[in-house]
Amino acid sequence: QVQLVEAGGGLVQAGGSLRLSCAASGRMFSINTMGWYRQAPGKQRELVAVITSGGSTNYADSVKGRCTISRDNVMNTVYLQMNSLTPEDTAVYYCNAVASLRPGGAEFFYWGQGAQVTVSS
Repeated sequence: QVQLVEAGGGLVQAGGSLRLSCAASGRMFSINTMGWYRQAPGKQRELVAVITSGGSTNYADSVKGRCTISRDNVMNTVYLQMNSLTPEDTAVYYCNAVASLRPGGAEFFYWGQGAQVTVSS
């Protein structure tokens, strides 16, 4: 199994910055994609940003230019630097990893427990 532990959430004023981190651990062969999703109250979970093991990235239009996703493949850790935050960014942010547990094995989705990000106006 793969465990994802997030850190870095909190309360910030509009215009401020936060950096989220997520460390993956457990018995796994490889991690392909890692990413961040968020879910605001009353809304569906949505993609924020993802990054492949090769460093290719994809961002939601709502965060392009304000957020940067990065990854340390040695430490199996993914980061999300968020700048120019607005109250609309308030949500629970979930780390996601797509990992295989053995060579040539199927890939599975794993989720972190979530980190609350609250942006005050």
